[in-house]
Amino acid sequence: MADQIVAYSLGQNLYLNITNRCTNNCLFCIRHTPRGIGYNLWLKYEPSPEEVLAVIKEPASYQEIVFCGYGEPLLRLDTVKKIASHLKKKDAKIRINTNGQAGLIYQKNIVSDLKDLVDIICISLNAHSASSYLKICRPVYGEKAYQAVLDFARSCVGQIPRVILSVVDWPGVDVEKCREIARKLGAEFRLRKFSGN
Repeated sequence: MADQIVAYSLGQNLYLNITNRCTNNCLFCIRHTPRGIGYNLWLKYEPSPEEVLAVIKEPASYQEIVFCGYGEPLLRLDTVKKIASHLKKKDAKIRINTNGQAGLIYQKNIVSDLKDLVDIICISLNAHSASSYLKICRPVYGEKAYQAVLDFARSCVGQIPRVILSVVDWPGVDVEKCREIARKLGAEFRLRKFSGN
């Protein structure tokens, strides 16, 4: 495992890189940029929960421990649950960055699996309509993906302490409409700057 990065620090947070698989192929994805984030996050294999936990020395010393690498972390739901459960016992604050398509991946609502393990869930909305989402995020699930993201966000509100809908500032995205969608769902809103070159 020494030749791949499964945990990396940015600011006061520790990020966990547990998969490179994703159900989207977003136009703005950092994987498509030459610079990335300064770490080589391409995995040769997906690490076990034990391998990830072995590199986290003092969980409570971080502001947040975030499941966010070069893929969709909820594709490995059992791994997320095992790691988060262990870290919560050590007073860590857990955030998941997700594309919100877990309901399609598992064909069921998985929010109850996360309820007592996750403090913050940040869901990538990235579009103000299904057609815009299809064009920008290019999901493997096609047209039904956008509604699934909205449904997942709605399910998280009231179950996860903080729910944030995020949007990349990208041409053609109506940021104000996205902000209103978040408000109607009862979620926070975050605008992210495109960081590619």
